Amino acid sequence: MTPMKILPLLLTLLFAHQLTHAESIRSDAGRTLTRSEIQVELAKADFILLGEHHDNPQHHIQRAELISALATPNAPRQPTIVMEYLQRGHRVDPALPLLEEMEQAGFSLTGWNWPLHEPLFAAARAAGLPILGGNLSRADARRVAMQGESALDAALAAQLQRAPLTTIAQQQLDEDLNSGHCGHLPPSRLPNMRLAQRARDAALASTLLAAETAPVILLAGNGHVRRDYGVARLLLESAPQRRIISIGFYESGPALEQRLVELRGAYDYIWITPPAEREDPCAGFSLAPISSAVSSRPAL
Repeated sequence: MTPMKILPLLLTLLFAHQLTHAESIRSDAGRTLTRSEIQVELAKADFILLGEHHDNPQHHIQRAELISALATPNAPRQPTIVMEYLQRGHRVDPALPLLEEMEQAGFSLTGWNWPLHEPLFAAARAAGLPILGGNLSRADARRVAMQGESALDAALAAQLQRAPLTTIAQQQLDEDLNSGHCGHLPPSRLPNMRLAQRARDAALASTLLAAETAPVILLAGNGHVRRDYGVARLLLESAPQRRIISIGFYESGPALEQRLVELRGAYDYIWITPPAEREDPCAGFSLAPISSAVSSRPAL
């Protein structure tokens, strides 16, 4: 058995232990689910949106195991994978060396701190699943952040117009964008930064809708998979008859229960893992110019 095929098996054995001892899965209504129960629910969905804290390795490992579980040889449907980390219109070719093909598809090894995301690519490639890029290119995101609506292509603009945000959802997105910039995002920048975030969501949603086989699994930051302002909001408008499940991946800690209250309605389920070790992301923070601020890994 090749190392690529061994990895999903090892992940499955590892996760079966970890879920019991260090994790929990909560429904939006507060019910705790087992891993088996959530996998049954996901197997029924057309679109599966899996969030992440970008720098938490457990979130990537856990989602890799979910991919392996949903792509077993006897599964009635084999998933398609769409990734935030790759540009839309690109596909990872399993016949080519992984890193070479990822970089061609727009993956930034330094921006995404490779090999943090390696389990996701390994699980999808081991199962022979299509891996599609769904995000705007960094150049397109920069143009929207600098020029606003005039930089949107017609298809994305129409998609956003069909799914306007509620006042509460827009306020939440604005708060999250400002928090992602450590409270230093000037009000003058906020409208275009909001639009750039929503343009990314529209690009991801359009890629999911165009996928040839279902279920389609989106791997993206927690902000992108939210039901109130993220990709799920756009899918609900464009494909109300399709079943959409969104899972936010969050970290345990003393403020967890309050955070779960604040997140009510944002996801169908929240998967809680141990926190990652990290330095204070706001220590020494300075707001970069727009041209560089949107060219690196997104805050949400």
